[in-house]
Amino acid sequence: MPFKKLHPELREALERLNIMEPTSFQKKAIPIVKSGLNTYCIAGKDGGKTTSLILTTLHKIGFKAEGNAPRAVVIVENKTKALELYEAFLGFTKYSNIRVYVGYEQLHIDIQKSEIFEGIDVLISTPKTMNKLFLLNGVSTSQLKIFSVDDADFLTQKSDGSALISITQSILKCQYVLYAEKLHPKLERFESYFMERAKIVTDETNS
Repeated sequence: MPFKKLHPELREALERLNIMEPTSFQKKAIPIVKSGLNTYCIAGKDGGKTTSLILTTLHKIGFKAEGNAPRAVVIVENKTKALELYEAFLGFTKYSNIRVYVGYEQLHIDIQKSEIFEGIDVLISTPKTMNKLFLLNGVSTSQLKIFSVDDADFLTQKSDGSALISITQSILKCQYVLYAEKLHPKLERFESYFMERAKIVTDETNS
């Protein structure tokens, strides 16, 4: 059971949120992501992708605040998705000291730089905003452990895909996990850039 092998405080959060049993997709995906492999996680809309992302991210950082530089980055399509994911993370972290920060195009980049500099654990951002932060030395990746993309189907758009490749070229070592409904050829091409030797995990409906 994937949930039984998660950090004890994560299991408490799952119980509080009344999430008792993993989905068929989560049973497959969580152990593989926890193992540290680059992973394509492919499942339908209700497969439990976002919850898997949150659980594996918080488990990877030991469910605690530490240092100043982010140890986890999550890329999303836009401001709406960023704020939705931020709220979802808070459901799990509200009784902890974990610092989750959300950034997007509409928030001035200098504000983001100064707030990130104060110290965060998880950074949620869009590809273009994250790329801009990198270009302005607004975020350090020296402590980065895991880099995930939620609902990565949007990366089939050329500008977002290019921004993501640019970001990953600046990261020395990290685990990458992409969550999507379908494994588009454009997503598979990322294996040539940063998804080296990636494992593909699908739920029963995508097997």
